[in-house]
Order: sequence, then structure tokens, then C-alpha cells
Amino acid sequence: MRFRHLPIVAFDTETTGLNPFDGDRIIEIGIVTLTLGPDGDIVDREDFSQFVNPGIPIPRKVTEITGIRDSDVMDAPTFPDIAFEVQERLAAGLAVAHNFPFDLAFLEQELRFAGLSWPCPVAEIDTVDLSMKLFPDAASHKLGDLARRLDVPLENAHRATDDAAACGLSLARLLRRHDVGDDLQALLDWAGAIGRPPEDGPLASTEQGVVFTEGPHDGRPVAEFPLHLQWMLEARTRGPNGWQHRYAESSRRWIRRWLDVRGSGRAQGGVKPIHPDAWQLDSCVAVEIPAS
Repeated sequence: MRFRHLPIVAFDTETTGLNPFDGDRIIEIGIVTLTLGPDGDIVDREDFSQFVNPGIPIPRKVTEITGIRDSDVMDAPTFPDIAFEVQERLAAGLAVAHNFPFDLAFLEQELRFAGLSWPCPVAEIDTVDLSMKLFPDAASHKLGDLARRLDVPLENAHRATDDAAACGLSLARLLRRHDVGDDLQALLDWAGAIGRPPEDGPLASTEQGVVFTEGPHDGRPVAEFPLHLQWMLEARTRGPNGWQHRYAESSRRWIRRWLDVRGSGRAQGGVKPIHPDAWQLDSCVAVEIPAS
């Protein structure tokens, strides 16, 4: 499958805190859609920028960082008011964020509260991962530092639309600099990104996200049963030539990538466990909560 005709959909959120599993909410979302020309130049840009009323006070520290005050969001829509449009925009192409797990965790929660699910973008690309891969000796992989290395403008850091734009423009610059080509699987491999599961396998992309299409969790989202995904990686059946993997390599490659991206993280002191309550999320790097 080709990907150059697909837009880059870069997004970012500003939030009341760092932990969506403990009541923190989105206060601003920015989605910047970039259309690339045949030579990789950006030929069109569309911005979606929206304050969100979180229903709770914005902490003073957050206001100091972002400049966003309670008065800015007082008359703004709540997330359910914009959830469907957000879902549609994110599903439209190559979704990219700087520290994807942070924004993903908040958006999954907000979409769930609105009765919706995280969509199935053609690709989920994290520019933190790309920065760590392509600039391994860099002292910092923060968005501002990546943007400076690539001569991408970032005037208002910690504002959602500006951060999203810098993220998307950085990806466009990297795609051109590294001559990635136009093959989607090559892009996914290069970026260490998640794509949609193979159409002929035991998983499917739906409005509820990626779901199982067989077995004890048929019809349920794969994110709810990561241990079953791990089992699918190892499951074997006995055939005429001995024991063989039960599922095709294409499906196992997708599962392996999903577990690698969603089931591990950039942690201080270890690998991220799958259970979300074990984590405090940071907008640049996730930091594990010490056991009590």
C-alpha cells in the first residue's frame, strides 16, 4: 500500500495534569493536517484548534506552563461536544504525535467518556521514537529540541496547535531527508509505528478500534486483552510437518509491533507494565510511580 497520498495528521493536547487515570482532563486540543506533494513538499495545511472545558479547575502550574486559564475554557465546549469531529480527523491518515502514548492515553479516556473509541489511523507515529532512533547522541529529545535540529519553527511551545504543527512538520522533514519512499510497510518499519492489522488475519479495524475476530474475546478490543495477544504470538498447531505457528507471520508481526509500542515505554528503571495504573504520564517522558 502507498502512503504519500495520505495526509499527515499531527495532534497534541494540553491537560490539567499528567494522569488521565486519576481525573486529569484535556483543556486544549490541536490537530494539524498536512498534505504532501509528489516531491514531499507540503501543499496544504488545515488546523483544528479548540479549547475544551474540563469541568474542573486548571491548576496554577498548568497555567504557568501553557498560559491557559479557567476563563479561557469557561465557555468552551466539553470534549463530548467535539469528540466525533476529533475521531474523524484522527482517522484520516498518518497520525503523529510527540510522545504518542501521553496524548493517546488522554484521548482514549475522553473518547470513552463520549461513548466513542480511538479510531484506527493508517499509522501511529511517535516523533520521540524517531528522534531517539535518528539522533541517538542528542542530549534531549523534547519537541523543541527536535524542531531546532530540523529547522522547524515552534513559536508557542506548550500550546496544542503550535506543538502539533511542529510535530507534523518535523515528520515531513524527516520523510524527505531520509528518502523513505512511498511504501506503507517500509514507513511503519522505519518509524517503528503501528499500522492497521492485516485484513485476512484474526484481528480487524472497526469503529471500536482493533478487535479480535475469533476466540474467547471475539468482537472485543485488543487493548483490553494484551495477554491474549501475547498468547497469539506463541500459539502453535500440529500439522503434517510438525508444530507450526497458528497465525500467519503478517499477523504476528502486527501483534509484535503493537505489544512493543503499547506494552513498553520510555521508563526510568524498567519496562512499562501494561496496566495503566502503574504509570504517571509526562508530556515528554513517562515516569514510573514507585511501588508503595
